[in-house]
Amino acid sequence: MAENTEVVIYDINPDPVLANADTTNTKYRPFVVDKDEYPFKSHWYSRDGISMHYVDEGEGIPIVLTHGNPDWSFLNRNIIKDMSKDARVIAFDLPGFGFSDTPPGYGYTPQEHSEWVESLIFDHLKLDKFIMVVQDWGGPIGLNVATNHPDSIHGVVISNTWAWRSEGNLVEFSNMMRKPEMQKKLFDQNFFAAGFMPKYINKESASNKAITDAYAHAFPTPESRTGTAVFPKQIVDAGDWLERMESRLHTLSDKPVQLIFGMKDKAVGTPDIIERWRTHYPQADVLLLQDADHFTPEDSPESFSYSLRKILKKIQ
Repeated sequence: MAENTEVVIYDINPDPVLANADTTNTKYRPFVVDKDEYPFKSHWYSRDGISMHYVDEGEGIPIVLTHGNPDWSFLNRNIIKDMSKDARVIAFDLPGFGFSDTPPGYGYTPQEHSEWVESLIFDHLKLDKFIMVVQDWGGPIGLNVATNHPDSIHGVVISNTWAWRSEGNLVEFSNMMRKPEMQKKLFDQNFFAAGFMPKYINKESASNKAITDAYAHAFPTPESRTGTAVFPKQIVDAGDWLERMESRLHTLSDKPVQLIFGMKDKAVGTPDIIERWRTHYPQADVLLLQDADHFTPEDSPESFSYSLRKILKKIQ
């Protein structure tokens, strides 16, 4: 990594080893990730000349894992490793994140992200029914898809997220990230992925260079960090869209719903947010993780496996 007083740029190259499930596909991963941490083959969905990366492991009932900001499918790696023993597990990288390309003129709005996910699931993978797992900004993105297609949903796992107009701590956080001095840090110093994230995952992960590099190297240049920098503004500005989504949450009320919340999270792990979810889904089972923070798939992947197997048992 080369660094000066203003800008951090990572001196990285594409992975020289092809790791594609389709051996005829010659697309290379844009950076190297530790193969023990992330041992999966790559799949690519080409849409309008842009490649969206995803992992597709195991067989059986499909489970779709979302992600938010500033992470990618790497966040879900330990869930994939475990649950692919019992199901088909799909985990994507949103455009501009992880191994995925960035469409020209992409606005990184939750609406655009949701359109990509919807197209991946229905146009490319042609899934009939699946379990949706949502966390962080993956909540609004994934639940928009789920509530647009409730008949395709077996069940839902919801963790440290929301699906309504941003308010309270969410707005405060987004407003902080929108300040000019913070925007400079997000672009120049890769602050979200390299600075913020290691502080909010468990100490074991934060002290493992293979893990922290996997998050940081997804954004090697200031230009590549656009998504991490503008996402907070875009999610707040999508208030009307979020409000309409909340009005559709009831379409999933007859499905098995599991709630998982890291209680160290002061943004979306608060009692009022958990209670709001319980109002929407009073039948949901709730796991409250006292030692987990915001990035629950990193801090407690076993909680997701437990919840997913409960849903699988109910629907099989």
